[in-house]
Amino acid sequence: MTEVSNIVAATSKRVPWNKGKIIGAKPPLRPKHVWFIRTRLQVDGRTRDLALFNLAIDSKLRGCDVVALKIDDIAPGGYAADRASVWQKKTGLPVRFELTEATRQAVDDYVKTTGKKPGDYLFIGRRGSNRSLTTRQYARLLAEWTTSIGLEPHLFGTHSLRRTKATLIYRRTGNLRAVSRDRGRRRARDSGTG
Repeated sequence: MTEVSNIVAATSKRVPWNKGKIIGAKPPLRPKHVWFIRTRLQVDGRTRDLALFNLAIDSKLRGCDVVALKIDDIAPGGYAADRASVWQKKTGLPVRFELTEATRQAVDDYVKTTGKKPGDYLFIGRRGSNRSLTTRQYARLLAEWTTSIGLEPHLFGTHSLRRTKATLIYRRTGNLRAVSRDRGRRRARDSGTG
């Protein structure tokens, strides 16, 4: 009987895996945070990170879709296009998005310095030139960016970048329908899959 009570006592002292962790949706970045991160990346001359950060915000894509972007998706003629269309892995549906002037410039600078060719992944990681950046590497970069401007990295995730532009649009217009249409949900709802 004492063995059973010792086992119960040992298991009751176990700390839950999520104790002290923030659960649920992580908040989007505020405009001042976006500005600080962009400025920091520009000052440090980190062209890849600046292009990745800007594309993540403009495209509103999930992390797995951002890291899987190829040159043909964003810069088919060697220069970043005004608009792009990408097939999402999760939904299997296309999403169209516009690239701001700052994003196009960042992508053009990055493509020029790296000499990327059509068919290449836009962002490559440590696994080799024929493999894309992993979502984990992307998350580590985001943690580094947020830490560099004094934010707590555990408060923000890759989905925070996806939500940032949508939040700005909603605050500016107050129109939730415009936000969902902008994120590609209208097509998913109309086709019966979302």
